Amino acid sequence: MTLFSKIIAGEIPSYKIAEDKNFFAFLDIFPLVKGHVLVIPKIETDKFFDLEEEYLSKILVFAKPIAQAIEKSFPCNRCALSVVGLEVPHAHMHLLPINEIDDTNFTRGKLQISNEELKEIQQIIINNLK
Repeated sequence: MTLFSKIIAGEIPSYKIAEDKNFFAFLDIFPLVKGHVLVIPKIETDKFFDLEEEYLSKILVFAKPIAQAIEKSFPCNRCALSVVGLEVPHAHMHLLPINEIDDTNFTRGKLQISNEELKEIQQIIINNLK
């Protein structure tokens, strides 16, 4: 069972943004930028492009309102989508509010954000989903 499957099952706490029967979205606790959200399928598949076609198309539809909420929540030029998949062997996409290409640089240091600030960020994004 992957770390992400444990988050979906509620065995590991997370800052949930949205959920439906197929997908789960939550804040990255070691983000590149404030508002960094992970979107994962509830089925455990290692590589993103090994997902069934049905999941590949539906994950974008699930992520769209979250990306729009991120853009409303943080001053940014756009919400970027990135699929890297090296950190956890469970297919996932990153949604990041960005102003420049370096905001998507996964080799740079991650932000250290307090639990209180993560809760605030979570609530801001959720409020903009409505």
